[in-house]
Amino acid sequence: MDRTVRIQLHPTPEQAQALHETSQQFTQAFNAVCRYGWQHREKNGVKLHHATYYATKASCPGLVSDHLIQARVKATEALKSAFTWKAKHEANYQKKVARAKKRGQLVPKFKPMKCPQSVLCPVRYNVKTFSLNWQNQDIRLSTSRGKISISFTVPEFSCKYQGYPVATADLLYRQGKWWVHVVVSVAEPVFSPNDEVIGIDLGLNHPAVTSNRRFLGSPHWKEVERRRFRLKRKLQSKGTKSAKRHLKKLSGKQRRFRRDADHVLSKRLVEHTPPGATLVFENLTNIRESSHMGRGKQNKNVQNKRKLHSWTFAQLYAFTTYKAEERGIQVVKIDPRHTSQTCSHCGSQHRSNRRSQSLFLCRQCGYQLNADLNASYNLREKYLASLAQDGTPVLSGSPVKRPIVSTLRSQGQASCL
Repeated sequence: MDRTVRIQLHPTPEQAQALHETSQQFTQAFNAVCRYGWQHREKNGVKLHHATYYATKASCPGLVSDHLIQARVKATEALKSAFTWKAKHEANYQKKVARAKKRGQLVPKFKPMKCPQSVLCPVRYNVKTFSLNWQNQDIRLSTSRGKISISFTVPEFSCKYQGYPVATADLLYRQGKWWVHVVVSVAEPVFSPNDEVIGIDLGLNHPAVTSNRRFLGSPHWKEVERRRFRLKRKLQSKGTKSAKRHLKKLSGKQRRFRRDADHVLSKRLVEHTPPGATLVFENLTNIRESSHMGRGKQNKNVQNKRKLHSWTFAQLYAFTTYKAEERGIQVVKIDPRHTSQTCSHCGSQHRSNRRSQSLFLCRQCGYQLNADLNASYNLREKYLASLAQDGTPVLSGSPVKRPIVSTLRSQGQASCL
């Protein structure tokens, strides 16, 4: 498995100048390939290489051939993503126009997608253009002025990855400092399979609720989000230059806060799971398009719709997956349809079973518990049922029959951050 180590470089002024020149020429080559691909609607890497290699080599004489190839590869990746979003954006615009005409509203203005460009593109290195010595803590990089050796330091939390074989690296310049993100290859740990399966229900109110009765997350997170949203709305209405500078700073803070919250949450999920077990997540890939939250109703559930479109569930899944690899834990996704409406005790499914955001009360058997906890039970059982249909031995055995008693959050909760 691969892990990324973020190391800080300590270049001399002459070395820093060489790094700046290399980054600028790499960015120039990247932007040139992007412009050509966007104008000619081309995203094939081989065709882009034949069409742009010699032109970029002439305009960026300081770059070695491998850097030119890596710039083209990164541009190809950006173009493929941009063309995908362009097609999706145009399709969604037609739906917005039809919806506006149906309601008798003004047709929204079309905002075309722009060609992908970069101000300072990270330089990609491979084994041909860089070498790293963990013992002496110096790295040798190919630059526009030849190869140079630069000392570096490794953060304390990444020291466990020192000495592993390196694969690729990216050179970045952030806030006056030079960083290299080095990808190292780490051997996968060997764990014996565990028969435990844990369902995880994700939500806006409770970030994560597990089928072993753990309510993970902190009420403080929601309060921070509300406070920053109010401040952001106030600054946007003001519209001064100072307010715009403050908004830019606030955006970085909000992104880092959400990233930290997802790291904490994923760490807790993995810590409370035995090695070799399985974590079952909801597949929420298209939830923003398929959700009916407040659809067709003006000024209703506006706050929940805003939270839905800023929900970082994909980031949480990615963090949990790479943390779980180190403990031999399998992470899977399943279709979450009807898991919030189905009784985990008798299997009855009805929309009115979920009486409120937090209360689940089955109309058929009277089983009552926290709605998110009930959904986590259903996710677990749905995954076990899919294994049985595929002919895979179900290690966890038959579903556990829970007594018909009230297990609201105040009674059934085992732990909380």
